[in-house]
Amino acid sequence: MSSPERSLLLVEDDAAFRKVYGALLSDAGYDVHEAADRSTASAALAATRFPVVLLDLMLPPDGTVEGGLAQLAEVTSAWPMTKVIVASGAGDTQNLLQAIRGGAYDFLTKPIDPDVLLIVVERAMTKFKLEQRVELLQSELAEKNPSVTMVGESASFKRCVSIAERVASSNLPVLLTGENGTGKELMARTVHDRSRRAKEKFVAINCGALPENLAESMLFGHVKGAFTGAARDHAGLFAEADGGTLFLDEVGDMPPLLQVKVLRALESGEILPVGANESTNVDVRLVSATNRDLDQAQADGTFREDLYWRLKGAEIELPPLRERLDDIPLLARHFLNQAAHLGADQRAKRLSKGGEEALLAHTWPGNLRELKHEMQRATVMAGDEAEIAAEDLSFIQKRRRHVGATDPKTLSDKIEALERQEIRAALAAHDDNRTHAAAALGLSRQGLLKKIERYGIES
Repeated sequence: MSSPERSLLLVEDDAAFRKVYGALLSDAGYDVHEAADRSTASAALAATRFPVVLLDLMLPPDGTVEGGLAQLAEVTSAWPMTKVIVASGAGDTQNLLQAIRGGAYDFLTKPIDPDVLLIVVERAMTKFKLEQRVELLQSELAEKNPSVTMVGESASFKRCVSIAERVASSNLPVLLTGENGTGKELMARTVHDRSRRAKEKFVAINCGALPENLAESMLFGHVKGAFTGAARDHAGLFAEADGGTLFLDEVGDMPPLLQVKVLRALESGEILPVGANESTNVDVRLVSATNRDLDQAQADGTFREDLYWRLKGAEIELPPLRERLDDIPLLARHFLNQAAHLGADQRAKRLSKGGEEALLAHTWPGNLRELKHEMQRATVMAGDEAEIAAEDLSFIQKRRRHVGATDPKTLSDKIEALERQEIRAALAAHDDNRTHAAAALGLSRQGLLKKIERYGIES
């Protein structure tokens, strides 16, 4: 039984060849999609990402090699990982070489030996899967090593990275400020990874989530019998991070009593586990983060001024995503690559023009965290569509529910309204025959059905 992972597109204008090749490949377990000309092939490629394309170089409408080479360029440009196997007549060496230079994976000469065809296609499928697996592993590695995920080209972001790089080699405490979701822990890891302590531990704790009755034990440790339930010695996070970096997230939410003890540890380089009689020396690089205004917290008496100055050896203020417009498309593509394994076809999706415009117009109150979640959700909601359209984005759907699409205001709204109008007109012109309407619109039938469902268009 065929699966999306074994789908291929057969682009061949000769009906007899299509029938023979299609039957052979289907019998071998491949999900074969056929196209007789460039326009049909382009529509199929727009609707589905194929691991392998078997492409005849002589394609209509002009029946010259230029048509096949143009189709090859379209595939390799949009889907670099797709393996294109070109086919042409015997003796057509020059054109086959040109196709290889244009990015073709392999070539076959007609008439094609059935056994050779199956071997070459299976080899192409295997190579595609291996490369896809490598891409997934790279995304997983980026998740585990967040310094790799510091993506951005905007001036404000580069300024933050520049400061982080300059202070990383020192032992100076670093205070990271900014709104929730701006990537403070990623920046903290970057400081650690680029420091002399990179081979040692990076230990992170959210101070706002520390239970007040256990906070001291969690940070500084305890000895056996120090309190009810202390059945054995516990080292604590300061000791765990000894030689490395301790990241105190949401440090502005630290309870007042704990602030005193953290200040003492920073001043003396010593910690006293709960119930212990002797202090222990620790060597910890401290990086802290907060979304609170610590100046105001000092004025309110909820945060100690002396601790504030101990934490603020160097301050890096991370900009909100709405001030990093140049970075939004880069970050979106990065998160789409990471989310590829969530999609129906296990391959990274791309943003449509309307989708990118919608991202740029959004205010991103949740910053990077919101964008990452949005790309994960959109990857799933887009199903087997190759592109993320504006209507796949949750904030567009929410706005449409509350405001409606009758009065489009943004460019993406206007594009969607026009597309909805064109779909309705095509359905009406073809008496609701969705196959014919899809062809008239240059869509696959499946692609049209997706848009009908998204827009809620009725017969």
